[in-house]
Amino acid sequence: MLKKRITLKDIARETGVHVSTVSRALDPVERKNITEEVVKRIQAAADALGYRPNRIAAGLRTNRTMSVGVMIPDITNLIFPPILRGIESVLEPLGYASIIVNTDSDRDREVRLIDVLRDRGVDGIIHAAVLRSDPSIAKAAQDGLPVVTLNRKVEFSDIPYVINDEDAGICQMLRHLRELGHERVAHIAGPQDLSTGQLRLAAFRNAADDLSVAVDEELIVTATRFDEQEGGRCLAALLSSGKAFTAVLCANDRLALGAIEALRERGIDCPRQVSVTGFNDMPLLELIRPKLTTVRIQQHGAGRAAANILLRLMNAETPSVDLETVLPVELVVRESTAPAPRLPLFPRPLS
Repeated sequence: MLKKRITLKDIARETGVHVSTVSRALDPVERKNITEEVVKRIQAAADALGYRPNRIAAGLRTNRTMSVGVMIPDITNLIFPPILRGIESVLEPLGYASIIVNTDSDRDREVRLIDVLRDRGVDGIIHAAVLRSDPSIAKAAQDGLPVVTLNRKVEFSDIPYVINDEDAGICQMLRHLRELGHERVAHIAGPQDLSTGQLRLAAFRNAADDLSVAVDEELIVTATRFDEQEGGRCLAALLSSGKAFTAVLCANDRLALGAIEALRERGIDCPRQVSVTGFNDMPLLELIRPKLTTVRIQQHGAGRAAANILLRLMNAETPSVDLETVLPVELVVRESTAPAPRLPLFPRPLS
């Protein structure tokens, strides 16, 4: 014979409180309005009776699914596991489940996945794969869906965003290279349809001006993706220019790793002949030689910050939240940077 499903009424009967009190005590968000002693008593009774909440029924009653969409651009990028852990450290204890989707940095796929998440009735979205111009997520936010973007932002939008201090990070890195004697610094910029790429390129130009570092436009190459293959392609383009350089400041770690590999394939030593730097400090960098000098961002902390903002939006605890949250960064000096060589690299154009 099938065992009878335990209901809120059973717990109310066991504890001698009203069903509505039981409902609020078992809701991680609503229980804050009930005394701790009552919450513990109700939770103990629920555990003893073997109660399992019916999320579908609760969703119909509250118009909430207790699920959140998390959109990332590349599931193979190692910076995202710590970010996801940060998100879940805030939301999971409150009963929320995260639905993680991967856009592959493809606009059409992103549009479809936003529709999928909305069809699933998610209570909100944390979007870490957003483009600078992104009508689909902007429309979702305008329709009343709580949305926060992470590591990137949508321009000319009221969607709250959590980003890193790109200016400080690039300036610290360029200052580090300048102190090592590098005057001919190339830049592998990120994709310009992403705010991260655009902001870091602007930061490079501003920092170069502040530090009196001459910028040669032929030593700025723009990647189409934030990955190793593009880092290698851009490094080859720098060599093809025939312009002298002693360091390459890359817009992220994966571009930097691709650039170092491209140098190695051509017999050019990093850092003895060319220093290379990254941005993000993704996990496992210390296992790769040379160990990469980079800018450390708050990966777990960024996830927590975005989740806390989304939580306030979903539960309307405040009428509004800050539009911009900028997290501090930290320079991490390792093995991929060294004093500038006396004779800078003058590459011959590749045929």
